[in-house]
Amino acid sequence: MGIRRQPVAPGNRGAASGAAAGRAERVMAGISKGSSSSVNNPRSGPSLAHRGAAIGSLDQRVDPQIFNLAADVAESPDNKIPTLLLKLKEILKGPPLGSKELKKLKEDIYYYDLIQYCVLVLTQDYHHISGGWFTAVQLAEILSTACVGLDPKEDVEEFYNKVLPSAADNLMLLARRLQARFLKAVEAEDKQDFLRYFHDVTNSLCWLFSGHIQLTQYAFQSDHLLQLLLTDDVETGAIMVSVLHGILQVNRTVLYSVKEKNIRLILDELIYKLSATTNPVIGSTSTKVMLLMAESHPPTLQMLCTSYKGLCPLLSKQWTGRGFDRELSQLLELLYAGSTQGAEKQRFYRAACVIQAAWRAYQTRKRMKKLPKVVTTLQRSFRARRKQEMQRLEKKREEEELKHQLLLRRHRALREFRQRQLSLLEIVPASEMDRYLQEEKEQSALLIQKVWHGYRQRRAFHKQKQALKEFKAAVVIQRAVLKFLQRRRNLRTGILPWQGSKGLTDTRRLELRAKVEEYVKLHPALC
Repeated sequence: MGIRRQPVAPGNRGAASGAAAGRAERVMAGISKGSSSSVNNPRSGPSLAHRGAAIGSLDQRVDPQIFNLAADVAESPDNKIPTLLLKLKEILKGPPLGSKELKKLKEDIYYYDLIQYCVLVLTQDYHHISGGWFTAVQLAEILSTACVGLDPKEDVEEFYNKVLPSAADNLMLLARRLQARFLKAVEAEDKQDFLRYFHDVTNSLCWLFSGHIQLTQYAFQSDHLLQLLLTDDVETGAIMVSVLHGILQVNRTVLYSVKEKNIRLILDELIYKLSATTNPVIGSTSTKVMLLMAESHPPTLQMLCTSYKGLCPLLSKQWTGRGFDRELSQLLELLYAGSTQGAEKQRFYRAACVIQAAWRAYQTRKRMKKLPKVVTTLQRSFRARRKQEMQRLEKKREEEELKHQLLLRRHRALREFRQRQLSLLEIVPASEMDRYLQEEKEQSALLIQKVWHGYRQRRAFHKQKQALKEFKAAVVIQRAVLKFLQRRRNLRTGILPWQGSKGLTDTRRLELRAKVEEYVKLHPALC
């Protein structure tokens, strides 16, 4: 396949063109002996007839469009090469994404040094090139698309150690130039164009980093990234902070291979942007970037806690309620805890509180659902108790009324009795007065005796009633004990000692013994 050339600086365009033409000539060398003029003069290139013959003799796996484009690039002057390389965009759009055909196209593009040409032409001044800076933006997109998913089979170390870092470096350089022209632009239309170009180039850069995550380490150590980040412009600054956030999302462990000085410079710029601007996009992305750095790199968290004492008040006062409170609260938790373990413990406690609150809320809702039934039951019981209390009071009032009525009747009867006695005394003659009084005394004595005898008999009956209960209980216990003893006696009489089998006579005993001896003789091994 030939010897690969090394990437050359922009000033050595003649050498680069000669190397590319030399590759095409090596392919065409076996076609025609009469093309010695092309070999001696690479810039002149092969004729159209020779190019057609060369395409026919190429390996069928090589796309002729790539071969023709490589030959055209080798023949063209410097200011025409960027426009020619734009044809790669249509070539790469043909095969479906992720297919083997697309992978083979990218390998051929790399083999014919077209990727290296895209890297080199990004450093040119596009002010006098057809298409202007839009051509550079398209080339940046082509370069990132061609590099992502490419795994060359030849010159692997050159691709990963030289081509990819050069591509990332030149993309960042192009972004810096677009950023500078955006800041210098006066007309609003020009500013919008350069801002769009800058955003497209940064997207291409992020796409390249997503396909080759090893470049993120190189990006963090590059001065171009820091220069792009160190800007007071809000729009380009927001885009660069987003790029930084995308790089950290692609490779969270990249900070372990970055110098502490570079990390500190990035933190200084992020915190400066948080303090100097009120743009919610910059605030949100800067907070997310610092959160990713603190979560994935504990030394960065320690650096934030020790070197930036006023960061927590700044975040809580200036950026609370700006639409990214969740990330802001997570970052503040990490800063207050001082370590990821402490923040994890706080989140654990908070989660426990949330679970407890949810459980209590569930229990409360459950009780609230049962509350109507409970209230109904409570009201029913209250009404029942109130009704019982009213009935008791009514009964007590009726009893008191009855007692009062009885008392009144007694007084009335006593009064009537005395009045009757007085009337009788007036009727009774004086000669019979003593006898009448004697009879009254006897009647009174009999009444008193009758009442006393009744009281004494009732008291004696109550005493006899308790003794009668004890007597009945003793009779029941005795009856149960007698029944238990009777059952035990019946059980003993039912179990008789074994008296042997009935009907076994001596003759039968001799017959059985003879059978046993006969069995022993027949089966000596079993006995």
